[in-house]
Amino acid sequence: MIDSALPTFPVADGSTPQQQNTSTSSFTTTTGKGESNDQIRKLGERVEKAQLPDVLKQNLLERVSRLALLRASSGFMSANYILEYENTANYVNWVVGLPWGIHTQDTLDLVKAKEVMDNHHYGLDVIKNRILDYLATIILNMKQQRQDIVQRAPILCLVGLAGTGKTTLASSVAEALGKKFERIPFGGMADSRALRGQSKAFPDAEPGFVTKKLFHARSSNPVILLDELDRVTESARADIMGVLVELLDPEQNFAFTDHYIDYPFDLSNVLFIATANNTSSISTAVLDRLEIIQMPSYTDEEKIVIAKKYLFNKIRTEAGLSDQNLVIDETVWPGVIRPLGFDSGIRSLERTIQGMCRKVARQIVEGKVTAVRVNDTNLKEYLPQW
Repeated sequence: MIDSALPTFPVADGSTPQQQNTSTSSFTTTTGKGESNDQIRKLGERVEKAQLPDVLKQNLLERVSRLALLRASSGFMSANYILEYENTANYVNWVVGLPWGIHTQDTLDLVKAKEVMDNHHYGLDVIKNRILDYLATIILNMKQQRQDIVQRAPILCLVGLAGTGKTTLASSVAEALGKKFERIPFGGMADSRALRGQSKAFPDAEPGFVTKKLFHARSSNPVILLDELDRVTESARADIMGVLVELLDPEQNFAFTDHYIDYPFDLSNVLFIATANNTSSISTAVLDRLEIIQMPSYTDEEKIVIAKKYLFNKIRTEAGLSDQNLVIDETVWPGVIRPLGFDSGIRSLERTIQGMCRKVARQIVEGKVTAVRVNDTNLKEYLPQW
């Protein structure tokens, strides 16, 4: 409470706070419903109610007080006041919305973790076992409340060709631990400010990706995926890798400072996972903080199982078809998974099945057929023409 922090200033209806019903707080209500009609007082009330570090809360209240002085001198319709109000309101919204000290409850169940990964991924047993070993150490230390050791756990980096399931495997880890999942795309990133934010001194200032993801997760212990670390632009590589060194180092990330927020935020409870197609363009300092896990390509046998068990029914339903409208014989699956030769991932396979379902859907809509059975004799008719 800082009754002296705000000067006497006219509110939107032309009256002064002394002429309205106020309570003990300097940012109290005038409506009788616990809320104020006044914009500045609403900002102040939000700050006072928020669970913020004391120094940061005091700084915000001082900004609101300066805004009140500007309105008192310039009027609430002046361009200077409107611009300053928008900037202050945006800043307050970002700061108040960050999860200061807010955590989600972790799921400490290795059996469930294995079930989650099996439900989302077929095969990859070697990779799953390595991840389960990794999760087991985290779960064990969490149960023993040894948070300092958990924070120093190695950061997984899934490396493999496109379409091998790196991103979905990372999301499975978050689901297995009961954590919120956020993704930061590094593909084409050309400025380190995309991670660290831009100073409020600039008119287009905004927080960086790290702060935005924490704001969206509403949790200070989510899983954040650093996706495609090797895809940053060459010109900004050094700067971005420098920020990553701080993000991934437990000796530094407990006080990560976004240039827009301009106050340290503790990232030591965040579980970072990275992905890359290869590691040749990732700096040595960043690689030193990562535990590399190579993602293998899928075999033909694995692709057939994935197509039949995971992809076909889902894609057929999305196309508006039922199991009565489209059936694919067992003998044609080898031709479906390799229409253009070998492919390491499953994206081409997914597109092939989508193309087949669309052709059948069109024939049904045009009234040519009511049901289709794809076999060795008509397979080429339904495969997409690339």
